[in-house]
Amino acid sequence: MAYVGPAPANSIIATSDIEDGAVTSAKLGGNIVTPGTLDVNGQEFILDADADSSITADTDDKIDVKIGGTDAMTLDEATRVGAYTLRLQGAGATGKGGVFDAEYNDSYGIKMGVESHISNNNNTGGIIDAYGANTLTLKTNSNNAMVIAADGAITKPLQPCVMVNPAGVQSNLAVSTTVDVIWGTERFDQNADFASNTFTAPVTGRYQVNVELRLDNLDTAANFLALYALSSNHNYASSILDYSVMGADVERWTQSFSGIIDMDASDTFKVQVYIDGGSAQTDVQTNSYLSIGLFA
Repeated sequence: MAYVGPAPANSIIATSDIEDGAVTSAKLGGNIVTPGTLDVNGQEFILDADADSSITADTDDKIDVKIGGTDAMTLDEATRVGAYTLRLQGAGATGKGGVFDAEYNDSYGIKMGVESHISNNNNTGGIIDAYGANTLTLKTNSNNAMVIAADGAITKPLQPCVMVNPAGVQSNLAVSTTVDVIWGTERFDQNADFASNTFTAPVTGRYQVNVELRLDNLDTAANFLALYALSSNHNYASSILDYSVMGADVERWTQSFSGIIDMDASDTFKVQVYIDGGSAQTDVQTNSYLSIGLFA
């Protein structure tokens, strides 16, 4: 075998045995085969002709991928959540970058967000396959936004949806003025959107509204009764009860409204009653109800 420079003392060729410039790229034109470990000792591994895309592991247990001269991705052992985690971290992961994590605590899935939030398990989104439960969960802001059960049933725990009833009889409604219906009992309020007899839309959308008022002791001396489904941007008047068709006071009556209404975020909705004339003797009973939920 011919050598460039002095012949080595044994079969191992050290770098000192090779003169500078003796090995050219032409000599390395084929595949490089090594019988043992190829140790680059943290040096940057250049991948393209203009030397702006590379892989580097100059920090212990951390691999940086650079594309076009910019850090594009980090594989980081030190900040793994568990033994089966794959983390892809953008260069700005502590600020505006992002982290893609293939494990979410004790379940399988994808966790997404900036690194500082994911490390603290705060304000993160993700798609989680719960081990053993066979459920798939979509998380936003660390909350379960949608859950697909093993049988395919879909629930949305934070979807705005409210049902309320009067806590007691609202007696002797005033006449010739609008009166707010008082809802004192919440049957459910999934997103905490109802307070002080008023629903506040958390997001812009179309909302399904159902109102039914059980009214007692209607005075036939009044001219009419109107139920108003009142939102911030529109008054949805229900059918009006014309008292002229009654020959005597009415002991029990039901007035209702149902429809899909348009609401912007922070718009409000409430129910009012207007009785034109007559005596203040009409009562709203406790089996009246209001339900409202985000439809589309």
